[in-house]
Amino acid sequence: MTRFAPMPRFRSRLRPGLSAWPLCCGLLATTLWLSPAAARCVDESQAVTRVDVTGDAPPPPEPRAVLQGLVRDALARSQAVGASRLLAEAALQDIEEARAGKALQASMTAEIGPAVVQSGSVTSSSAVQARGTVSVSRMLYDGGRVDRLTDWRTQLAESARFGHLTQQEQIALTTVALAMERSRYRQHVLVYGQYVRKMACLVEALEAITRADRGRASELVQARKSMQQAELAQAQSQSQVRQVEVRLRRLVGDGLPGVDGLSSVLLVVPELSALESDVMRSTEIAQLAAQAAAMGQYAAAVEAGGRPQVSWSFGGSKTVGTGSGGVDNRGGSLGLGVSVSIPLVNPGIAPAAEAARKRAQAAILQREEALEARRYRVREMHEQTLSTFDRATRVGAVLRDSEQVRTFTLQQWQQLGRRSLFDVMSAELEHYNLRVAYVNALHDGQQMNALLLSLGRGVSEWLR
Repeated sequence: MTRFAPMPRFRSRLRPGLSAWPLCCGLLATTLWLSPAAARCVDESQAVTRVDVTGDAPPPPEPRAVLQGLVRDALARSQAVGASRLLAEAALQDIEEARAGKALQASMTAEIGPAVVQSGSVTSSSAVQARGTVSVSRMLYDGGRVDRLTDWRTQLAESARFGHLTQQEQIALTTVALAMERSRYRQHVLVYGQYVRKMACLVEALEAITRADRGRASELVQARKSMQQAELAQAQSQSQVRQVEVRLRRLVGDGLPGVDGLSSVLLVVPELSALESDVMRSTEIAQLAAQAAAMGQYAAAVEAGGRPQVSWSFGGSKTVGTGSGGVDNRGGSLGLGVSVSIPLVNPGIAPAAEAARKRAQAAILQREEALEARRYRVREMHEQTLSTFDRATRVGAVLRDSEQVRTFTLQQWQQLGRRSLFDVMSAELEHYNLRVAYVNALHDGQQMNALLLSLGRGVSEWLR
């Protein structure tokens, strides 16, 4: 926020030897001559106060729909969201892969080439021999290893799904925050634009006064300097608007909507108890819980790897070849059986299972730590949000008094000559600085409110 330095206060005095009566008459005539312009200055300030400070004008309908459209466009354009969606879909395919471990397995092999076969004392050779083999097998019992691997993949897929939702929430929060920031600087441009017009009005009045009284030239210079400072602040705010719009266009594309109504869309602060209960619904906490559950299932799968495995298999082969002397060699075989595999010595199973269990316990502790940290973060942000909105309310109350002070000061300077120009400019400076402070407090509170929602159920759900 750009602030203007306070100006020195002093009053012009009559030069010795001059009569006050002609000067008073001249000032009175000048005041009467400038009264239409002065009235325009007062009327414009009052109109601006009614619209922008007191908030009597109704906001445009459905400002939340504007944010919904921005978030929808941002999610559609985000490559990060697309990548997280593909990762979630890939995790679903991993489940099918793990589940296929208990399904029927079939394979076929084919071989062709020269061969030598010895059976007892008889040796036969073939210049060309072809062999085809078909085998079918299925797991009967594996100690629950495939089931646990499937559960592990299922929890990883759930974690990937929550990761996709978390990425969407981050994009939504960033979009809402940038939309609020754009509204903030647009309001700055509006306030400083009104300040420029007010200073231009004073400059116009002082130019007419200076033509009648050259001794007031210093006041004209001071008023022009204040107008240039206001123009500088307005130009800086316009630059900040353009910078924010560049970042917002990167998210949502061109064709940004207006900002009407966004200064009042997030004014209601939820109750702290509701926010703390919503923390459990946070996608980030749910993702950590899914990861902890996945590590537990993986530890069970490692333990199951040391148990006996039973499977059945059926196979058949057919051999065709040409032996020595041109004699055809043909043969075939069929086999059906049950195989049992019992691990006897595998020193790596125990430490692998223990390591997996410890990783699962560590994941649970990480989830609890994140949950506790988020709850305290919600309490801190809730207090900051309430404090910011309270500051906005108090600044608004001071702003109403400031409006009266600046109006009375301007009238006393124009009509009664009891105030100097520097009193007028000081009152204007204070008033517009308070208006900028009010805008900042209002938008700070709304951005904090959006962050509060994102720590719980999420901005996306609130928008829906």
